Amino acid sequence: MNVIMDLCVVPIGVGVSVSKYVAVCHEIIKKAGLSCELHAYGTNIEGDWDDVFAVVKKCHERIHDMGAPRITTTIKAGTRIDREQTMAEKVASVREKL
Repeated sequence: MNVIMDLCVVPIGVGVSVSKYVAVCHEIIKKAGLSCELHAYGTNIEGDWDDVFAVVKKCHERIHDMGAPRITTTIKAGTRIDREQTMAEKVASVREKL
């Protein structure tokens, strides 16, 4: 089953800037071959359910390896079984209506 996820991983106890942790997660996602789009407060990811959630686990493991004692993660996930739909199609659908 495919999923589109909005992922926001926030390391705690590492200071104010978290961009280096975001960059590491982005590389993990790209290395897994998943489509993703960064935005100001997270990353949208699309792909197979198991692959997407495996990437979230890898992000947590890597950020802990970088010294973050705690992580809080917000996930919004959506699936469809009536038809396939990509992140780009969802955005295009809204833009057509603007």
